[in-house]
Amino acid sequence: MILESVININCKNILDNLPSGIYLTDLKRKILYWNKAAEKITGFRAKEVVGSHCFDNILIHIDEEGHNLCKTLCPLAKTISDGLPRRNAEIFLHHKNGHRASVKIHTIPLKDSNGNTIGAAEIFSDFSEFTAIETKIKELEKMAFFDKLSKLPNREHIESELDISFHEFKRYGLCFGVLFLYIDHFKNFNDTFGHDAGDLLLKTVARTLRSSSRPFDIFGRWGGEEFVGIIKNVDRHALVKIGNRYRKLIEKSSITLGNKPVGITVSIGATVAKNDDSKSSIIKRADLIMYECKQKGRNCLASD
Repeated sequence: MILESVININCKNILDNLPSGIYLTDLKRKILYWNKAAEKITGFRAKEVVGSHCFDNILIHIDEEGHNLCKTLCPLAKTISDGLPRRNAEIFLHHKNGHRASVKIHTIPLKDSNGNTIGAAEIFSDFSEFTAIETKIKELEKMAFFDKLSKLPNREHIESELDISFHEFKRYGLCFGVLFLYIDHFKNFNDTFGHDAGDLLLKTVARTLRSSSRPFDIFGRWGGEEFVGIIKNVDRHALVKIGNRYRKLIEKSSITLGNKPVGITVSIGATVAKNDDSKSSIIKRADLIMYECKQKGRNCLASD
C-alpha cells in the first residue's frame, strides 16, 4: 500500500521514541502502525492491534457521558472524511486491563503527493498525568500562599490581595476596609496551657473566620496571634458592623481543655481605605487602632 511505503525505518525510529501514543490507519481505519508509547498508554502491544480496525474491540473511545464514539463519527473518522485535523479532544479509551484512561487526542490526515487523503494519524497523550501534574502545582501554590497551621492565606497572600484591592479602589472606586484582629491574652494562654493548646486556639479562630466570612472577603494569618481581613464594598459604618459580627462569633467560640471550655476573645482595629493609602499604611493604621481596644479592656472593636 502507498501509506505503508512511507513508514520507512527512519520515520519508524522517530515515531517509536516520541512520548505520545501514535497510530496510523488507512481510509477504512485499519491500523497500520502502533508506536511504543501507544503500547505503554493502552497496554496493547503492536502485534495485537496492527492489521485490525480501530473500531474493533480495542480502544473503544467514549466521551465523558459514556457515548461510544467508535459507533458514530469519531475524531479520526471525521478527519478521514473531511481531511481536516482536530486538536485537544478529551476522550476515554479502553485500556487492555479493563479500566478507562483519560487522554487528549489530535488527529491529522495523511495525504499522498497529490494531496489526496489516504489515511489518518491519531496522536494521544495520557491526560491523567497532566491532570496529576496540574494538581501538584496547585498544591505547591497553596503551600506557598497558605498558612499551614490555620489553613488561611498567609501574610504574602494577604499583601498580594491588598495590591489587588488598591488597584480596584483607585481605578474603579471599589471601596474596601481592613480588620486587624488580635487574640486577647494569647501569650498568657500559651504560658499557662502550652503551645499545643495555643495552636488549637489559633485553629479555632481561623475556622470561625473561614466558615463565617462572606464569599468575596478574605481573611489571613498575619503572624503569631494576628489575623487580617480584607472586607470588600464597605463604608466605615458597614465595616464596623461586619467587624463586630466576627468579634461576637469568636466570642461565642471556645476550646475544651481538661473537659472545661475555655473562651476566646479578640480585639479588632477597623479602617477603610483612603486615597493616599498604601498597603503598609492601611495595615499600620488598623494595627494602631487595634491597640486602642487593648487599652479599653479588650474584646472590642475600634475604628477611625
